[in-house]
Amino acid sequence: MSARHTKFYLDKQNKKWKGVCAGIADYTGFDATLIRIGLVVLTFVGGFPWTLIAYWVAAWIAPVKPHELIAETAEEAKFWQGVRTSPARTVRDVRSRFREIDRRLADVEAYVTSSNGRLAREIESLR
Repeated sequence: MSARHTKFYLDKQNKKWKGVCAGIADYTGFDATLIRIGLVVLTFVGGFPWTLIAYWVAAWIAPVKPHELIAETAEEAKFWQGVRTSPARTVRDVRSRFREIDRRLADVEAYVTSSNGRLAREIESLR
């Protein structure tokens, strides 16, 4: 597993202020707008100084998202978000997919290597 994909980064491309909420949204897979609204509500409900302090500490400590991670596709981003939330489940899903691919490949191999006269004629007609 790549440690670069599982770390929290500031998302400067989708930032509104420092990129902390956009980074949290990218890390968790939630919508950035919901994260921002939640932060504002939490601040007004009673966490006034602490939410701002936590925001500034996160902005100060967290690294900026590297360029090679910015260019990843939506499917890759979704995969790595799943790895972050439940690594064991993600590994199980990948193994399951490979088992299915391996089974299908074995079926194709058995079909091709069997003594199938029709398939042999089709292959010969292509030559």
